[in-house]
Amino acid sequence: MSTKNKTSDGVSKGKGVDSLWKKAFTSNTDWPDKEEFLDVIYWMRQAIGIILGLCWGLLPLKGFIGLLLFVAVNAGVIYLYVNNFQTVDEEEYGGMWEILKEGFMTSFAGFLVTWIIIYTGLYSDSL
Repeated sequence: MSTKNKTSDGVSKGKGVDSLWKKAFTSNTDWPDKEEFLDVIYWMRQAIGIILGLCWGLLPLKGFIGLLLFVAVNAGVIYLYVNNFQTVDEEEYGGMWEILKEGFMTSFAGFLVTWIIIYTGLYSDSL
């Protein structure tokens, strides 16, 4: 009989979140549950999107250059995290392309909203 308390979505209460944070920031971690690793990638992407949106809005980057830089930095950080920090076998997750796609569109949406709000608030004369 298991003594772990799990919520309805299967995530352990209490120590589960703490251990997931420890695993995410410890290099060469063993990821027996593939969904946990993909969740870390997803939420890391969301944070990257918001941070880059703030930076791009403050800099003030505009247009296609800002979009290309976001894609390059976002994909580059995830690629380095997976290959150099965690050193996971990407074939277990369907290849590097599948890992790089994980959470990209929601990260892109968060980035755009943050970038537009910051840029408009700081540099728009019509307000």
